[in-house]
Amino acid sequence: TLGSVTGAVAHDGKGNRGAGLTTILGGLVAKGTLTQAQVDAITKAMEDLRAAGKAAHDAARAAHIKVITDTLGITEADLTARMKAGESLATIAGAKKDALIAALVAFHTKQIDEAVTAGKMTADQATILKANLKDRVTAGVERAKGDHVGFGHKGGKGRGHGPRA
Repeated sequence: TLGSVTGAVAHDGKGNRGAGLTTILGGLVAKGTLTQAQVDAITKAMEDLRAAGKAAHDAARAAHIKVITDTLGITEADLTARMKAGESLATIAGAKKDALIAALVAFHTKQIDEAVTAGKMTADQATILKANLKDRVTAGVERAKGDHVGFGHKGGKGRGHGPRA
């Protein structure tokens, strides 16, 4: 997929990730199928796409954290420190737990609706995501750091990317 190719080119030179694509593109230049200028343009476009994806991810993460900190009335630094100490969002929220869950459900619902409006998701997909959204958010709020189960997590000791619910 284009996403896989993007990651491969963008990571080239970092632990040999992307070496296969670089080899393929280099071979196409050697055969005269592509010019080096075309390969450079492809590489630049993919790097730009990766940078835009990272910026969007960072913005979404910041918005998510802002919902949490605004709802709880704490700073991001305090939130991060308490979560690193092993506290769950539920523990940090205390009496505001239900308000936090409601705020996060509203936040994620808005994201899903925006994805439908942007054509990135069908209405049926949105309905499926929304069906158990409150349960998933509640589980995330109650989960402590390192308390992850599922794909990519070994023995419940997943790394995660900061506060999530």
